[in-house]
Amino acid sequence: MSSRRQPLADFAFAGEVIEWRGPAPFFFIAVPPEWVAEVRYAARLASYGWGVVPVQATAGGVPFTTSLFPKDDGYLLPLKAAVREKAKIGLGDMIAVQIRVMANDCPKT
Repeated sequence: MSSRRQPLADFAFAGEVIEWRGPAPFFFIAVPPEWVAEVRYAARLASYGWGVVPVQATAGGVPFTTSLFPKDDGYLLPLKAAVREKAKIGLGDMIAVQIRVMANDCPKT
């Protein structure tokens, strides 16, 4: 994950892959509570609406972009199917994650 801009937040952790069942299954890793305040602080400049926070992430060694979803006073990192397939990530796996919150370049209106 590289960028010319400095990240607003940059942290790493290990987390368990969980599933949320809706009309289609979605897979996530919960951001640990010790990082939630930092994400909230960075979200003041990064969030583009609905409380989601755009991030550059690496999960299981695979870099990708996505947005953290707010959930129950925390955040969830969604794991795209392409990322899970490439990294061979499955439900219940413990994987290494790095997250960088970058400033949103879109002007606030």
